[in-house]
Amino acid sequence: MPTLLQLDSSADLDNSVSRAVTASFVDAWRGLSPDHRVVRRDLHTDPLPHLADAALHWPPRLRSADANPPADAEALQRQIIDELIAADAVVVGAPMYNYSLPSTLKAWIDYIHVPGVTTPFDDDSQPMAGRPAVIISSRGGIYDPGTANDGWDHTVPPLQIILGDALGMEVSVITASRTLSAVVPGLAAEADRAAAELDAAHRRAVELAVAAGSS
Repeated sequence: MPTLLQLDSSADLDNSVSRAVTASFVDAWRGLSPDHRVVRRDLHTDPLPHLADAALHWPPRLRSADANPPADAEALQRQIIDELIAADAVVVGAPMYNYSLPSTLKAWIDYIHVPGVTTPFDDDSQPMAGRPAVIISSRGGIYDPGTANDGWDHTVPPLQIILGDALGMEVSVITASRTLSAVVPGLAAEADRAAAELDAAHRRAVELAVAAGSS
């Protein structure tokens, strides 16, 4: 039974662009067959606590002798990691907040990026290697090459490093920019471009869902 892990992190529950595009991905995934299941984790409505102890950055065998993280925190981390490892594909809704990740999504990364468990360290552990991960990121402004904000996107690159380089997943990125063009007067002239980018994002989400779910 192919399983998709859906992560959403937008604080906007009604008009979120990233949530809308992850929904398109999920709808296409589910449409492939009744066997295609989805496990959803809404990191905004059900946020993870920050790591309770620095020892949780490491598996027990690599911790210092005096490490004693809270048992409930360790159990939660195991649950989050098991949920990830059980997924055949992952779709991540990652809106840009202040040029970076929502803190709720960063907390999830801190739980699942564990050397020697999900990424190689003292062994070759990399259980997610080769599986598809799709990052769907929405950005209010303009980040085109050569513009004033070029290079200010610190939302997508960390996810590419963690999911791609560290966990070994096959990462695809979908971005929709200019999402504030309807509410910020200075971006009003970008409304048509914003609409075109959003339409392209929905189409690409469907394509990637079909590819991930058919492999």
